[in-house]
Amino acid sequence: MAGEKEGSEQSLGPDVRLGDHVVLTGSCSWADKTLVQDADWYPRRTMTAEERLRFYASQFPLTEIDSTYYAPPAEQQARLWAERTPDGFRFDVKAYSLLTGHPTRPRSLWPDLREGLGPGIADKRNVYPKDLGHEALDEAWRRFRTALAPLHEAGRLGAVLFQYPPWFVPRRENRREIEALRERLPDYRVCVELRSPMWLAEPRDRERTLGLLEEHGLVFVCVDAPEVSGLPRLLAITNEDLFVVRFHGRSDSTWKGSHSSAAERFRYLYSEEELRELVAPIAQTALEARETHLLMNNCYRDYAVRNAAELRNLLARYAR
Repeated sequence: MAGEKEGSEQSLGPDVRLGDHVVLTGSCSWADKTLVQDADWYPRRTMTAEERLRFYASQFPLTEIDSTYYAPPAEQQARLWAERTPDGFRFDVKAYSLLTGHPTRPRSLWPDLREGLGPGIADKRNVYPKDLGHEALDEAWRRFRTALAPLHEAGRLGAVLFQYPPWFVPRRENRREIEALRERLPDYRVCVELRSPMWLAEPRDRERTLGLLEEHGLVFVCVDAPEVSGLPRLLAITNEDLFVVRFHGRSDSTWKGSHSSAAERFRYLYSEEELRELVAPIAQTALEARETHLLMNNCYRDYAVRNAAELRNLLARYAR
């Protein structure tokens, strides 16, 4: 039975080889509600969480864990993710919202840290790093790092993704926050996605931003995003170990709107022509890095897995 297989015995979804360079494709979620309940990609609607992950890994060698943004992972859960996937599989893990300055629900905090919040803070709708104090915040970082250790030790941890919000602009204190990432997570590959266009607005801004990441061994996350986002489609490598591109779709109308779910915000299916136009630039940039991660974040029904497979096939044909 699938549940009895060891990771090394499972089949692994295909990658693409560009000479000595490996390209992994996948989606930013294997358990999105609309994929599981509203699409026919999984063989059965009744599959367990373990069966779904094992099936996903047989189709793709890479995924992103999005749930760790909403609540910090448990070490035991990370161990199960590692056990349920084959050798060579990679998880890119999205950093906990508290660690990137996003609004964080108090109930998502570890209970003892929540109890240590000041008067009235625990009852607020959202908390931020400043609400915890230095010691508690340092402890949150330590626990997040420790929880990912089973993935790292099993060779399954691809990178930790720090996606900063649009209000995280290029100020001195924010640059210091980025500089501290390597010290916070010394053993893990760390990649940074900047949602404020100000970091890349002008040539000198781009040079300074990419130089900052390169100096500290951090991976710049390239994005394909709607035009209204103001984010350029910039393919650049700041750490030769890893090249990362995340595809957010190109729907201007949903990018900044309020939606009941992230799936609605990223509801966009790339056409074959749109993907084909990206193949050559991506392949040429991938030659500068040891490993490439291409992640589809248009997680609405089966859009992400369909586009991830199409992009992989286009790259494979390009590589021949």
